[in-house]
Amino acid sequence: MPFNINDIRPDFPILNQTIYKRPLIYFDNAATTQKPLQVINAINDYYLRDNCNIHRGVHYLSVKATEAFEEARREIREFINAPSTHEIIFTKGASESLNLVASSFGKKYLHQGDEVITTIMEHHSNFVPWQIICDENSTVLKVAVILPDGELDLKNLYSLITERTKIIVLTHVSNVLGTINPIKDIIAYAHGKNIPVLIDGAQAVSHLPVDVTDLDCDFYCFSGHKMYGPMGIGVLFGKEKWLEDLPPYQSGGEMVKDVRIEKTTFNELPFKFEAGTPNVEGVMGLQAAVKYLRDLGMENIRAYEDELLKHAVERLSAIGDVRFFGTAPSKASLISFLIGDIHPFDAGTIIDKMGIAVRTGHHCAQPLIDHFGIPGTVRASFAFYNTVDEIDRLAEAVLRVKTMFG
Repeated sequence: MPFNINDIRPDFPILNQTIYKRPLIYFDNAATTQKPLQVINAINDYYLRDNCNIHRGVHYLSVKATEAFEEARREIREFINAPSTHEIIFTKGASESLNLVASSFGKKYLHQGDEVITTIMEHHSNFVPWQIICDENSTVLKVAVILPDGELDLKNLYSLITERTKIIVLTHVSNVLGTINPIKDIIAYAHGKNIPVLIDGAQAVSHLPVDVTDLDCDFYCFSGHKMYGPMGIGVLFGKEKWLEDLPPYQSGGEMVKDVRIEKTTFNELPFKFEAGTPNVEGVMGLQAAVKYLRDLGMENIRAYEDELLKHAVERLSAIGDVRFFGTAPSKASLISFLIGDIHPFDAGTIIDKMGIAVRTGHHCAQPLIDHFGIPGTVRASFAFYNTVDEIDRLAEAVLRVKTMFG
């Protein structure tokens, strides 16, 4: 084991509770992760000592809060190895980051007959915004399919590219299948045809090392709450050449440089895309989460979670009549499954009564669920604070469900 789980668990006091007279087991990490004390304390400390609106103020608290805010931006830049802090935009989350790019890119570059390529495995947040902008601009939205094991069909994806393709948008890790897409290869192929690529990294940054310079992606989006940080904060990385060229997404506050009756000029990057009072406490919490992850080591996290995933697949497979959705060789630590013909809501309700939190339904990925012709799945998603013993408890719960409906 790359780290001592007994040293980690006390950092997450929410896990130390009993529900339905059983110890809580939290396997809903793909929806949101729990927060370590270091993150909670960072937010608390900000409000106790430094609370103030940032930028432009000349008094002590404003200067101190501004310095802390921009230091957090530098730390997050380092975490994903972005070339410049100008390329780190703070948003409300991955959904707003994706909407920002869809709106601004669409206004600038998408016209009637142009094409946007996405995939069937996308979260709604990386599907619906492109549907909307394509409808508004009479642009064609093309959807790449998957192979039976849940891998992206690269041959199909590449066949969709034409001279009218303006951008490719896809997830790094599927929140239903767990599939880790070969995004570096896809980006290189797309760039060979002068096509930019946006990556939804919401399910990746808490599990894998992410280096946007090495990937050479044009845009990369993620949320704080899925990587042990607060809700309501997220990041958009964009290459400076794109961010300089795109129009603002929202207006007001920090995004303006000079406002006159005749004309408004916009602020420099990154502030051009950060309208209004920012979520300063969220940024403080996100910085603390990034420090926590870096201290543990992303490679260590991935190795440990890979072991959890392997154990979960082995234990659930041994039960029999458990169908897995997403069996690609390269996977993050989540499994989506059905138990025979039992509805996922029924299974999830029983599993919950055994003290285990799993997610049931379509997981905001209805096109993918429709592709399989099922009502949804049970999803168990693992984090580095989970244990092998907890997975054994999940297997017992699944067996209980099967027996009850047997």
